[in-house]
Amino acid sequence: MTSRAGDGTHRVSTPLELLFDLCFVVAVGQAGAELHHALIEGHVGGGVLNFVLVFFAIWWGWLNFSWFASAFDTDDVPYRIATLIQIAGGLVVAAGVSQAFAGDFTVIVIGYVLMRLSMVSQWLRAAYTDRVHRQTALRYAAGIAVVQVLWILRLTLPHSWALPSFFVLVLAEFAVPMFAENAAATPWHAHHIAERYGLFTLIVLGESVLGATTAIKEGMADGDHIGSLATLACSGLLIVFSMWWLYFDQPGHARISGGGLPALASWGYGHFLIFASAAAVGTGLEVAVDHDTHVGHLAALPSGMATTVPVAVYLLSVWLLHIGPTNECRPIAIGFPVAAVLVVAASFTPAPIPVTAVLAVALVATTVIATRPVQKRR
Repeated sequence: MTSRAGDGTHRVSTPLELLFDLCFVVAVGQAGAELHHALIEGHVGGGVLNFVLVFFAIWWGWLNFSWFASAFDTDDVPYRIATLIQIAGGLVVAAGVSQAFAGDFTVIVIGYVLMRLSMVSQWLRAAYTDRVHRQTALRYAAGIAVVQVLWILRLTLPHSWALPSFFVLVLAEFAVPMFAENAAATPWHAHHIAERYGLFTLIVLGESVLGATTAIKEGMADGDHIGSLATLACSGLLIVFSMWWLYFDQPGHARISGGGLPALASWGYGHFLIFASAAAVGTGLEVAVDHDTHVGHLAALPSGMATTVPVAVYLLSVWLLHIGPTNECRPIAIGFPVAAVLVVAASFTPAPIPVTAVLAVALVATTVIATRPVQKRR
């Protein structure tokens, strides 16, 4: 296992990486389902907090695997076995989501530690065979192992310490790559990383479509509310289509090529907001279905905000990570934050989801028109 070239051609995701993504989205779906249940029961604050905590475990395991694969993927037997163990850990995390929303993170921690210790074995193998990055790999292995011990010890802490200790350990997880990469930066492939992030965005958006479609299908089963549900279905589809368009309109690799460690960290870590908000949009649409069919216990305003707030977070995150506030194309540099504000304001209208769909489509139209190549006059 030696480092791969960061500028090689035709570097694309492998079938194993695609399997990794598909299995991890199971955990994303479980987190979204539990968030939906919490919201319709009126447990907004606790539901959102637990969703963030659970989503961190899913996202951080995925992120570390993806960057390691970009640098050291050998696709041989030991590498495949270690990756499959990580997938098994991700599925254990998925199995523990319900208990986590009830306040018991034991199963989540077991799955998470299984993922991370498999990652330690990968780094130790890289340290053994790659002299150039040996110190970096050993730092990764040691740092990850120490933090996993702390995650296990956290389970023994009093309940009042649970939340503060969680955020302390999150900072410790973030510190490991910063500490390790200072020894010798590991190589990575810009196109490969951009594709990996794009694929996970696609899968999360697909999970949102699946959740919303299932909710609308169940809502239409009794033959009532057909008109409102049809409007909601069309609006939800336009929102998801617009989210896809806005993310992939700008090439992701262009934002990270040639960037230093702080820029890479902000881009890579910042995608937590993109992934989490994209997943939450599907949950929000399910909540809207429940409100229209009088199934949920949530009032009209928070029911609308369950969709509008994630969409606004998504727009702001894509703006910061892919567009840039200083983008030379001023219509889109200004359009994204303006659209995000208007989407939140749509929560206070009688039809927040359709209004959000109109705003999202308008932003897509603005992007297309503003970035269209200028045709030379004959």
